[in-house]
Amino acid sequence: MQVAVFNAGSSSLKCKLFSLESMECIGSFFIEHIGEEGSKVQNHEEALQSLDIDFSKLDAIGHRVVHGGEFFTKSTLIDDAMLEKLETLNSLAPLHNPANILGIKTAKKYAPNIPQVAVFDTAFHATMPKEAYLYALSQEMYEKHAIRRYGFHGTSHAYITKMAAKTLEKDLNEIHLVTLHLGNGASACAVQNGKSIDTSMGFTPLEGLVMGSRSGDIDPAIVLYMQNELGMSKEDVNQELNKRSGLLGICGDNDLREIIKRDDAEAKLAIDMMVRRIQKYIGSYMALLGEIDAIVFSGGIGENSQYIRERVLDSKMFENIKSLVIKTEEELEIALECKKVLQV
Repeated sequence: MQVAVFNAGSSSLKCKLFSLESMECIGSFFIEHIGEEGSKVQNHEEALQSLDIDFSKLDAIGHRVVHGGEFFTKSTLIDDAMLEKLETLNSLAPLHNPANILGIKTAKKYAPNIPQVAVFDTAFHATMPKEAYLYALSQEMYEKHAIRRYGFHGTSHAYITKMAAKTLEKDLNEIHLVTLHLGNGASACAVQNGKSIDTSMGFTPLEGLVMGSRSGDIDPAIVLYMQNELGMSKEDVNQELNKRSGLLGICGDNDLREIIKRDDAEAKLAIDMMVRRIQKYIGSYMALLGEIDAIVFSGGIGENSQYIRERVLDSKMFENIKSLVIKTEEELEIALECKKVLQV
């Protein structure tokens, strides 16, 4: 019995195969540059066909979907009605959800008789209380337009929360953590009794920590200033905040491995700003939680950069708090969710 986990991007397709009995990874595939000039693979269906997968052995297919809005607060079996509702959420994640849905439609066309499950990045954060997920805007903004904090990286935060409970030999429903998914995209999460009660990413993945090329938290009036005073278009502002900010904007590079090697003021400033923002979020989440069992580092930077971990923990406030490094396994978490939804 096997489950395939798909993560479809606009021009890429990632896939991992897991044994449903042991949950061990038994295959991994990655195709990029789909549909781009010069590529041998022109669309996602060709990409799927090119994978060395025996679909007759599959019992399920799991799909990573970035945004579930308020409709989908847990992993969901995919059918036509569900897919139709999911498409109404494309405006909430225009860079991600359409690509995820394309992957689902392609897989359903190619393997129509295999049960398929959507696993949402936002689902783990559906347990946030209203005072955490609402913005201090008019109620109309939420009630009519669904503007609220959703949070992302949920499959990662969910997985490392479970692994932290196992490592600390504590009941999942009793564990209190600050979890950090640190990579080119980065987020923090406050976990109380095994559930998310707050997270740094918000309505979109732009909010929160200083990231590779994303600004994270800024004064929202800066957007108005960019448009009204600097004459920047909506697309210019979008590119500035998502593609030209963060570490890249501060020091001209978004590869932390290279930034750490540098000995110049801009590189030092970029690291200082990133670390300071992480520390601010940990401190604020400790205030919310009252007491925590550990600070958990994950993601490419969190797992591999001892220097950043040491810099983040260099505070008297964190002296007596246990820290853990846990390798995130988002695809495995999706496979586990498939198993739970299908009860196999």
